[in-house]
Amino acid sequence: MEKVAIGPVSARVYQGAEFGKGSPIILFFHGGAFLQSGIKDSVVAQSLAKAGAIVAVPDYNAPLGNVFPKPLEVGYSIFSYLANKRASGLGDRNSLLIVAGEEAGGNIAAGVAFKARDHYADALDGQVLISPLLDPFMGTSSIRKADGIGMRQRWTEGWSHYLSGGGCHPYAAPCLCSRIAGVAPALVLTAEDDPLRDETLGYADRLKQAGVAVRRNVLPAGTGWPSLYGGKSEHTSNWQHTITDQFEGFVRDISSQPIALKTN
Repeated sequence: MEKVAIGPVSARVYQGAEFGKGSPIILFFHGGAFLQSGIKDSVVAQSLAKAGAIVAVPDYNAPLGNVFPKPLEVGYSIFSYLANKRASGLGDRNSLLIVAGEEAGGNIAAGVAFKARDHYADALDGQVLISPLLDPFMGTSSIRKADGIGMRQRWTEGWSHYLSGGGCHPYAAPCLCSRIAGVAPALVLTAEDDPLRDETLGYADRLKQAGVAVRRNVLPAGTGWPSLYGGKSEHTSNWQHTITDQFEGFVRDISSQPIALKTN
């Protein structure tokens, strides 16, 4: 991406076999506990692309570093660039523009959705939050399972690093934001055996209470879900089709009733 306001950003683009005219454009932020840089293969991005989307996965930590607010600034700059869909070379004027992310990337996606609401009204059509990392206090009941999948220390280090610039802005920890009405419709995904389950579902509930249209799905335990963001799991991963199916349904929802979904 050469014309992004903050300068060139490396990205990998996934396109499913079904993509075509009017295909949704997804700006997808990878996980990695706020610590990972570089472009790697993303099974989640591939699963979204299988639904007919064009998925751009940027190396959002590389240009300015990975301490808040720099990753968010990069993410929002890329979003602004893609919002001018006819100039982006991706999709066309009929393409939905959606931000998405897993784990730490889900945090960035939620932050971009807030900033889009505040500065670029109606340019964002939806947000997909896949076990987003939202609670810097790590105080939920489900987070107690983090030791079992080898993620507690990594998440602790990640939060400490991401917030080391000082303070805790609502864009950095969306679960602490007091004003969440008016953001784009959300698809929220997690699993019963996910340590991030409680903060994910708690945020989904708050969005819904604020009048945001929310589609959510909780996979049963045993799908290998923690492997999605690098956690250890004794189960074989079989969540890919669920992500594809849920995203297809989400696109149908926001395509058929975009105004109602944003205002009810």
